[in-house]
Amino acid sequence: MAKSGAFFLAVSWTILIYGFFFEGLVYGFQPLQAQKIHSIPQNNTNSKTQTLNAIDSCWRSNPKWDSNRQALANCAKGFGSDALGGKNGRIYVATDPSDDPINPKPGTLRFGAIQYEPLWIIFQRDMVLKLENELIMNSYKTIDGRGVKVEIANGPCITIQNVSHVIIHGISIHSCTVGKRGLVRSTPDHVGLRLGSDGDAITVFTSSHVWIDHNYLANCADGLVDVVSGSTSVTISNNYYTQHEEVMLFGHRDGNIEDQIMKVTVVFNHFGYGLVQRIPRVRVGYAHVANNFYEPWLFYAIGGSSNPTILSEGNYFIAPNRTDTKQVTRRDNAGGPNNWKNWNWRSLDDVFVNGAYFVQSGNGSCYPNYNGSQVFTVASGDLVPSLTSDAGPLKCYPGVAC
Repeated sequence: MAKSGAFFLAVSWTILIYGFFFEGLVYGFQPLQAQKIHSIPQNNTNSKTQTLNAIDSCWRSNPKWDSNRQALANCAKGFGSDALGGKNGRIYVATDPSDDPINPKPGTLRFGAIQYEPLWIIFQRDMVLKLENELIMNSYKTIDGRGVKVEIANGPCITIQNVSHVIIHGISIHSCTVGKRGLVRSTPDHVGLRLGSDGDAITVFTSSHVWIDHNYLANCADGLVDVVSGSTSVTISNNYYTQHEEVMLFGHRDGNIEDQIMKVTVVFNHFGYGLVQRIPRVRVGYAHVANNFYEPWLFYAIGGSSNPTILSEGNYFIAPNRTDTKQVTRRDNAGGPNNWKNWNWRSLDDVFVNGAYFVQSGNGSCYPNYNGSQVFTVASGDLVPSLTSDAGPLKCYPGVAC
């Protein structure tokens, strides 16, 4: 029976994978590993009639954005709205794309990222950075790619661990690889042995007050954005995602008690073609998923396990053509409706296209209960294609509205 069961499972997955392949042909994109993903969008609609979302309207219409870059830190919404980044520090200009994980040189991104003082990191010119090992961020840092084109690619990428107040804005992170076992400097005083990062674009690990905004994220060895191990107060906004299997994981593992404090806002993102699942997948904690644009996924969009709370509000879901993957939701390791019927998952004012549907559950409150600067008005789902049309890095020029 064991061999028969294994054979059946293998055949089932084979059928599903081939289904994904043909779904891709229908929608005009190639299988995940076959498509070139380096055509990175840099958006600047700049139409006078364009509807700016609640975050972008805070800063993009100001032609003097370049003379007061730190004002961006006032613009986040949702649970990560208090992320200061380097708001209260000086400007640090990255001039050198080289990387040394142990003894980084002044002028490199890593040298700025590990300092104790608050820093707002910008870039002198267009750069493609291939990191030699994972970039470990220190607290009170902003990476701001506005005005140039910055890519982190083809090596280990960004780790936000045991810190707070980090902003990552306006860069492209793709083709990230598994990190190496070896020494990596995390502060001016500390070099530690790392066992090798998983290959995420961005890992948020036991950290708080993090804002990830207007980035391009694609095709990494593991996840694109993972928020795990007791992290909280995170906003993920205005990003463009494409060509990846397991997109976002919130919560380290099932039953991980420390993730009960996790609160994440996912808003104004564009989830493009070639995404398979975990958009996001939530364990234990809370996620408010609002005003995002979902192009056809290949398996499911929003999933979870271990009784998380999820509010899907004002999103725009376009289902794939396959009849067996039109459901937005998936509950993993749940053991059937009798076990998950009390999980609080709610859909509010979502737009469903091409047969997409959301399976709700639970009777408890799903509202985020934002306060102060966290509060924003969720727009009608019909407006989402416009509100997310500039997701990803923007083309910004000094003296011109971005």
